[in-house]
Amino acid sequence: MKHSKSSVRRKFSHKLNLRFGDQQLTSFAGLVVFHQLFYELDLRKHITRCFAHQPNSKSFSSASIVLLLIVGVLLGYRRLRDVSYFKDDPMTLRILGVSVMPSVSTVSRHLASLDDRCVQNVERLQQHLVIKALTREQLSRVTMDFDGSVLGTCRYAQGAASGFNRKKKGQRSYYPLYCTVAQTAQVLCVLHRSGNVHDSNGAESFIRQCVESVRLALPNAIIETRMDGAFFSEKLIALLDELRVEYTISVPFERYSTIKVHVQERKRWRRVCNDTQYFEKQFSLQSWDIPRHRFLFVRERCKVQHKEPIQLDLFEPYDFDYQYKSIITNKTTNAAHIIEYHQGRGTQEGLFAQLKSQASLDYVPCKRWNANKLFLLCNTMAHNLNAELHMRHHPRARNTTRQRPALWVFKQLGTIRKQLIQRAGRLIRPQGVLTLCMPENDALQNDIMQYLPNNRLVI
Repeated sequence: MKHSKSSVRRKFSHKLNLRFGDQQLTSFAGLVVFHQLFYELDLRKHITRCFAHQPNSKSFSSASIVLLLIVGVLLGYRRLRDVSYFKDDPMTLRILGVSVMPSVSTVSRHLASLDDRCVQNVERLQQHLVIKALTREQLSRVTMDFDGSVLGTCRYAQGAASGFNRKKKGQRSYYPLYCTVAQTAQVLCVLHRSGNVHDSNGAESFIRQCVESVRLALPNAIIETRMDGAFFSEKLIALLDELRVEYTISVPFERYSTIKVHVQERKRWRRVCNDTQYFEKQFSLQSWDIPRHRFLFVRERCKVQHKEPIQLDLFEPYDFDYQYKSIITNKTTNAAHIIEYHQGRGTQEGLFAQLKSQASLDYVPCKRWNANKLFLLCNTMAHNLNAELHMRHHPRARNTTRQRPALWVFKQLGTIRKQLIQRAGRLIRPQGVLTLCMPENDALQNDIMQYLPNNRLVI
C-alpha cells in the first residue's frame, strides 16, 4: 500500500512527562510460554523435592531461588545483582510463585547454605529431564559426546585453580566435564572440577554413570560416543567395550611414538575425497593387555601457514602439506563413514559457545563451590528447557546423518529472547478473567500460537 508524504510525516512538539507507577506492565510477556512449559514438566514440584531434607523455615524457599536463577538466564541477565532490574515485573513474579522478589543478599545466603546433597539432587533432576525427553522421542540411536570447557574467573572462588588456558594463561578457573546428547543438543550431565586437572580426571566413573542411566531408559537404543585424544587410555577403552558402547577416540601421536611408525612405513593410501586419504590396521599397543582394536590413520592435504609478513603478491604460490591423525574405534562400518562421524564432534564446541555467550556459563558468581556448581546447573538447565520447548512443539527437521547433527533446527536462546521473551505486555482483568494483553503483531502472534495453540494457559 502506497502512502502520501502528508499522511506519513508528522511533527511532534509536545514534551513528555515521565511518571513511574504500578501499571501491571511486564517487559517479558513471552515468558508465558515457559510458564506453561514449567507447568507441564511440574518443574517446581521436582525442584522442591531436591531440597526436602532442608528445614523449610525461610520466607523464600530454595526452589524459588533455583527458579530465579533459571529465569534470570532466560531473560538474559548475567549477574546475581541484576535481580534488581526485574524484581517488580509481574510476569516474572508469577512464574516464580512469589509476591516479592528476594534481594541479592537473600539469594547469596541461600546459595552459601547449600550442601552437597542439594546440588546432587539438582544434578539428578537435570539428567532426569533430558532422559525423559529421550524416552518420549524413542530414539533408536543416542550419540553422547564428552569434553571439558574452561570457565575462567578473575575473583577468588573455592576450588578454582590455575590450569591450562589458551587465551588467559595463569587465570584461575574451573574445568567441568560435560556429557552432551548430539540428537537433542542438550547437556545430559556435568562433572564439576577444578581448573588444574587433566581432561580425563574422574572421566571413567562419570562416563559409566551417564551410559548406564541412558541404557536403563532406552535398553534397545544404540549408544555411541566420540572423544578427543585426552581420553585415549587402555582403561577407558576397556570400559566402553564392557558397556557395549560404539566409540571413536582420537589417538595422540606424541604420547605413543610407536604409532607413528605405521604412518612412516605406509606407501599406499586410500582416497576418501579429493584432499583426504586413509588406511586402517588391527593391532594392540605393546603395553596393553586388551586385544587388538581397529585403528584408522587419516591424512588431509592442507595449505601451509606462513608466519612471515603478508606479501601483496597475486602470484605467490601456496605450499601444501599433510596433517595426520589417528582414530581408534570398534565400529564396523566403512572407514569413510567413521571419519565423517568423528569429525561431527566439532558441533559440541558450538554448543559450548552458545552456553557461554547466551546462557552465562562463563560467569562464576560466588565464592563457594556448591553455589557455583548450582549456578552452572541452572545455566545448562535453562539451555535444556529451551530445547525441550522446541522439541515439544516442532517436528523433526532431519533424520540421522553421518555427522550426527541435532534432529531439530533449534533457535538459539538469544534469538528466542529477542523474538519472544522480551515483549511488552499488561496483566488485565476484563470481566474478572486474568488476561495477558500483548501488542498486536502478526509475527509475535504466530510465534506465541505455536506454543500456546489454545490461546490460554492451563495454570
